[in-house]
Amino acid sequence: MRVVVTGAARGIGASIAQRFAAEGAALALVDLLPDELATIAAQLGAKAVVGDLSTPAGAEAAFDEAIGMFGGIDVLINNAGILRFRPLLEITADEWDQMFAVNTRSTLLGIQCAARSMIAEGVQGRIINMASMGGKLGAANQAHYAASKAAVISLTQVAAKELGPHGITVNCLCPGYVLTEMGAATRTDEMVAGWSAMSPLGRCAEPADVAGVAAFLASADAAYCTGQAINVTGGMMMQ
Repeated sequence: MRVVVTGAARGIGASIAQRFAAEGAALALVDLLPDELATIAAQLGAKAVVGDLSTPAGAEAAFDEAIGMFGGIDVLINNAGILRFRPLLEITADEWDQMFAVNTRSTLLGIQCAARSMIAEGVQGRIINMASMGGKLGAANQAHYAASKAAVISLTQVAAKELGPHGITVNCLCPGYVLTEMGAATRTDEMVAGWSAMSPLGRCAEPADVAGVAAFLASADAAYCTGQAINVTGGMMMQ
């Protein structure tokens, strides 16, 4: 299985890469952080591609390089993303555009590059996009983030309809509160306790919880699952 994971240097992306490595996948990992990417790639015996997915040229070059490393692709994990907080009335046009460039446009370009390769090779591939619980129920101070993730959900649904005739499934994951490096600088013990209380399971997610669902969607067991936005929220959201 040839797998490309973006945003793989740390957090959810690194956990997904670790899960696929454990299952024997040939991995190409893409990220903007060269040192951390080199470390995780070396640990997993994976190929590393340093690329800036926030620009069209950078994204297309990174995806083409990653897919070309193994002469094709079976699974794409579009995980790269950013999270920023800003009151609605203070969000600038540049901040809005940057959020969509990384979270949404790079997802589109990844789908396009992977699907073209899959179709040309006749591969019944899997594309898994990273959305968010926020894409279904936005929180205050996250208008640009929530909107970008809602767009990922809609993009996933359309891609599933257009690529289904080629045997390619497209789904997305909607994690809730995941304890990763991305939010470590801004969260407190009190915040984690409050989030944990929102889940019937009484805890926040670990990156491995998300990685497990990604592995399922890439497996033969999920061959008839497409166009779905799957909650990985510990029951914080049940729809």
